[in-house]
Amino acid sequence: MLKTYTHPRFSYKQSPEQKAGEILRHKLVIIGAGPVGLAAALDAANQGLPCVILDDNDTVSMGSRAVCYAKRTLEVLDRLGVGERMAAKGVNWKLGKVFFKDALSYQFDLLPEADNKMPAMINLQQYYLEEYMVEAISRKQQVDLRWKHKITALEQKDGYVALTVETPDGVFTMEADWVLACDGANSSVRNMVGAQWAGQAFQDRFLIADVIMSAEYPPERWFWFDPPFHPNQSVLLHRQPDDVWRIDFQLGWDCDAAEEKKPESIIPRVRAMLGDDRPFELEWASVYQFACRRIDNFRYGRVIFAGDSAHQVSPFGARGANSGVQDTDNLMWKLKLVVDGDASEALIDSYHEERAFAADDNILNSTRSTDFITPKTPSSRLYRDAVLRLAHECPFARRLVNSGRLSMPTPYANSSLNTPDEEPFPGGVAPGTNAADAPVRVHDQDAWFLNQTGRGFTVLSFGPVPAEYVAFGRVQAKVLEVGKDIEDVSGHLAIRYGADPGTTYLIRPDQYIAARWKRFDKAKISRALARAMAS
Repeated sequence: MLKTYTHPRFSYKQSPEQKAGEILRHKLVIIGAGPVGLAAALDAANQGLPCVILDDNDTVSMGSRAVCYAKRTLEVLDRLGVGERMAAKGVNWKLGKVFFKDALSYQFDLLPEADNKMPAMINLQQYYLEEYMVEAISRKQQVDLRWKHKITALEQKDGYVALTVETPDGVFTMEADWVLACDGANSSVRNMVGAQWAGQAFQDRFLIADVIMSAEYPPERWFWFDPPFHPNQSVLLHRQPDDVWRIDFQLGWDCDAAEEKKPESIIPRVRAMLGDDRPFELEWASVYQFACRRIDNFRYGRVIFAGDSAHQVSPFGARGANSGVQDTDNLMWKLKLVVDGDASEALIDSYHEERAFAADDNILNSTRSTDFITPKTPSSRLYRDAVLRLAHECPFARRLVNSGRLSMPTPYANSSLNTPDEEPFPGGVAPGTNAADAPVRVHDQDAWFLNQTGRGFTVLSFGPVPAEYVAFGRVQAKVLEVGKDIEDVSGHLAIRYGADPGTTYLIRPDQYIAARWKRFDKAKISRALARAMAS
């Protein structure tokens, strides 16, 4: 039991299948009510796609777990209705400091550019995020969230999936046109479809200690290499809401995990780090050994994987939960078009193309971070320490310091859904890159650009446009004309999009750029829209 948070308990209810004694077919069944599964359900509801979520628990996560949420993820969650609440509750930060022994090596700023709705990063315990998302789902008629429902078997049929579900009232069968597995790194669904799960496991172990204390430390990320209070190891400090501080202590590969989790082991470590007698309480602790792995294919027939069930990374860099939410952001609009018959299943295959590429990018960065933080050879240690010493005075060395490359959205630079530029763009946002936000005015009200997009395709034009929408088949992309539909009050929109009069962008429902041109051309936009739908 935590001292600063009371876990809600959600009621188990008998499913309609059990009450009726018959098998019912659903368009989408999501397995797992963690951040990724809940994000998928909210997105599905926004898209008008009804879904059922199954979770074998009856509450939100135990312990703070994922605590760092990056700007892009917050923009996604804002579109899902919980971003503003998260930013208000969370600890907003953008500065990080790296120390070597007892000296500051250098510091970095994650968001030096002003005029963005969402902060660079927030720290917020995972249980708050899940609670906010469950509350938002309770207001969505399209989502049926079922607690104490455990998947025990899965069989793919011709055009649908049969699921065997265990509940307190017994076992029943349900069917789904599509299944989305968000059941974590130890995914049972992954085993049920026979997926391959390969990668690298690291020997080093780390202690997470959530500590309640009053402290005047600023809201920054502090990372120590070889500090005097924990020699030959590393330590990470983050501030969370409710006067809770997350501390990660590197323990080495041969530690006794059971002993390290005991208060009598944790308290002296924390006391040495603080260097004074200030009072503190232990809130939660865990010892983990991390790994970098990926599933071989994000889609197996009508079963799709997202989040930790599809990829696993070390926690340094906050690339786990952030990447998982970005998985569902990539998937749900594609699934909606396929379910509605407006796109072929080739669009679902583009989910693996783009998100496997992103997973590999995250794994590469996490592996490099791990190797720098925990050098495996004397020469690697010598190189790391030399870089840390040089970083204080030499800017070139700072680029080599790796205390965890913090989560950034991966550009889908070579995606088959992109329409390449016809002519050079000296600036702006390239195809395959997430759209930039900026302050705007809409109907004489202050607003943000990204909040004007996101449920469908959008055409952004910096000049007069002879159309209100562009279509391919039944799918329409609404047109936003700068100066008519939105006002670029600060000029940041034009600057961020490298816009001249006439510059035009096609933006996907997940707020990624599909194509851009120097001038509006309805036929070209329609062809790019078709390509973005894998048609």
